[in-house]
Amino acid sequence: MSNLVQHKMSKAELTALIAMMFATIAFSIDAMLPALPEIGEALSPNDINRAQLILTAFMFGLGIGTFFTGPLSDAFGRKPVILAGAVVYVLSAAAAWASSSLEILLISRVTMGLGAAGPRVVAIAIVRDLFSGREMARVLSIAMMIFTLVPAFAPLLGLGIITVAGWRAIFIAIALFLIAVVIWTALRLPETLARENRRPFKMPLLIMAAKEMFAHPTVRLSIFVQTLCMGSLLTMLSMVQPVYDTIFGRADSFPFWFGLVALLSGSASLINAIVVVKVGMRRMVTWSLAGQIVFSSMVLILSNMNLPDTFQFGLFVAWQTSLFFMVGMTLGNLNAMAMEPMGHIAGMAASVIGAISTVIAAILAAPIGLLFNGSLLPLSLGVLAMVTTAFLLMLRMGRVEAQLPAE
Repeated sequence: MSNLVQHKMSKAELTALIAMMFATIAFSIDAMLPALPEIGEALSPNDINRAQLILTAFMFGLGIGTFFTGPLSDAFGRKPVILAGAVVYVLSAAAAWASSSLEILLISRVTMGLGAAGPRVVAIAIVRDLFSGREMARVLSIAMMIFTLVPAFAPLLGLGIITVAGWRAIFIAIALFLIAVVIWTALRLPETLARENRRPFKMPLLIMAAKEMFAHPTVRLSIFVQTLCMGSLLTMLSMVQPVYDTIFGRADSFPFWFGLVALLSGSASLINAIVVVKVGMRRMVTWSLAGQIVFSSMVLILSNMNLPDTFQFGLFVAWQTSLFFMVGMTLGNLNAMAMEPMGHIAGMAASVIGAISTVIAAILAAPIGLLFNGSLLPLSLGVLAMVTTAFLLMLRMGRVEAQLPAE
């Protein structure tokens, strides 16, 4: 922390800035949710359901971008990569604003994701530059709390923008948000990677670093579990607006319900930040996944029974809350678990972790989302399959770590 102290940036300010970098991703996704019906009607009237692909297209681009942003930040420093990514993001947002077809919009969303990869990946590397162990998990958990709190306001803000200026104006708003974060970064954040610790951007070195990561069992399993947790989140986000609209006829009140759910579940990261130091990261993840298996199983069974609509709606809202809560209790821990042994290649590690988890999560979520048929069956079955697999992998991690020699 001496570098931060020297530049008069407190730990609290750093955590807030990292949180805003994460929030850029949440804002880029959740502000779009109320616009999906209008985008579908405007650009894909014959298959409105395709509009949800703008969510997974963004995440796919984000994942691809993370393959490069970490190694680039290891070679050239953290701040230049953040600034370059912001330029790509803003230009892509302008292209999305002007798009005349769904295909052009989807391409623009992919490149927006590429640009957003800069702040997203480098933020994690910055935390690893400055912290380690459970303290790193605490900082990441608090930052992730913003990741889950932003959705409380993003859909309402998106709805307000749509009402005043139309759905295209949302792209201007999210670009302005990132510009504000970049200005904050440029003025206040010191460079956290010293020149003597930088690694040349050479492919053989990148391959060696990737091999080192995948040779480490905890890192490898953490990446797989994070992929499945992210996949369950993206699946819910892809289908949540159609569920409120088509199944329950509550499209008008959707942003308010979504905001309530986000506020309730936002406490997960705060609780995790407090408890993880005593309990440990692996137990927190395992327990959270076990709870979600129980809840998703209940939804799968009860949603296919002839129960009152009010009960079904309450059950879905509770399930949505529990899923967001699980994400808050797992993603920060899984990132910290995978990054902990990789401090000497933090940028590359952050890239590989983010790229694999995000790209595969988007690939898993997109087809499940397109299966939406007016029922909760595709959503509940898809989420249950992913969290169950993740839970089994966490049990495997426990067995593997028990066999490792004590340090």
